Amino acid sequence: MSKKKKHCRESFVTMTEMVLPNDTNTLNNLMGGRLMHWMDIVSAIAAQRHSNRIVVTASVDNISFSKAIQLGNVVTLNAFVTRAFSSSMEVYIEVTAEDVPSGKKTETNKAFFTFVAVDQMGKPIDVPEVEPETADEQELYEGALRRRQLRLVLGKRMKPEDATELKSIFKI
Repeated sequence: MSKKKKHCRESFVTMTEMVLPNDTNTLNNLMGGRLMHWMDIVSAIAAQRHSNRIVVTASVDNISFSKAIQLGNVVTLNAFVTRAFSSSMEVYIEVTAEDVPSGKKTETNKAFFTFVAVDQMGKPIDVPEVEPETADEQELYEGALRRRQLRLVLGKRMKPEDATELKSIFKI
């Protein structure tokens, strides 16, 4: 019996927040921890939509803070599941900051979070596969296995020599 498949769009989530004084550092920019909190929430909802299960955060890839998000900006976070493995799901998040009075929108952050679906006892449980539809979704789907292997190697849960997909990009 084959696993059920779901499209990326079925897990798509948009979350919008306004940066208030309590969210900022002494430079009136959004605190990184607050942004990571919002990213965790939006990506958890996407993973729950895909799996129809309780999910737990398993890993967070690199988050760079190259562009400040300022007090009063409206922050939009979009997330969707890019690929599912047995019980884990990779979620892609894009963050945009908008200065509403000027109409200026800036893409500020991108990241991949990994979630594991669990049953009522907290044990991992199988999730549906992902079936990408667009070229962008296909590209994210294809890269997900390499990103997963990198996470596993860095977490010492996979030996580097066993990361065949990852090694293939280095042509060693």
